Amino acid sequence: MNSSPTPIRILAVDDHSIFRQGIVAILADHKDMEVAAEAANGREAIQQFRMHQPDITLMDLQMPEMNGLDALIAIRGEFPDAKVIVLTTYTGDVQVIRALKAGARGYLLKTLLHRELLETIRAVHAGRKSISPDASFALAEHAMDDHLTAGEVDVLRLIAAGNANKQIATQLSLTEQTVKGRVKNILSKLNANDRTQAAMIGLKRGIIEA
Repeated sequence: MNSSPTPIRILAVDDHSIFRQGIVAILADHKDMEVAAEAANGREAIQQFRMHQPDITLMDLQMPEMNGLDALIAIRGEFPDAKVIVLTTYTGDVQVIRALKAGARGYLLKTLLHRELLETIRAVHAGRKSISPDASFALAEHAMDDHLTAGEVDVLRLIAAGNANKQIATQLSLTEQTVKGRVKNILSKLNANDRTQAAMIGLKRGIIEA
């Protein structure tokens, strides 16, 4: 009689096939887990989840076509008990905070994958939330940041699109002086040296999208 436990079935979602292969390789030596399906973007993730209904979904956040946050929200809207662990390269990613609020059960930095993947999967599968100490520190570090106001996010989005202050003022029906004030606040809050760096930080942390 076979007494082996049913393996934890995992959906690996990431737009880099090499990264997905890395997850498969890590899990290959562990009989209590298996990659049941893979997806390269959020739309595929939703389709694969419906088809396979995995026990655990490993969800990258930054992906083309549909990001991981939108896919997470869609999956949990359809399957409220879905257990999703978000993966990110960026510490303090604004999208991570949104993902946790949207019901993600775990948060794992890609740089810690080899060290913490198995433990995180087992913890979430057992019904616990799992945020590694390094990731918790990163979140706490940015939690103390001054968050951008909605008006500042609007300005940052237009900066990232290549607009000068005068163009931003026209598009948002503001004075150029008001725009200059918001730009100053944005640079200070994001600890950026210039507009280009502020736009890059905004994109990396998920404050704005490309």
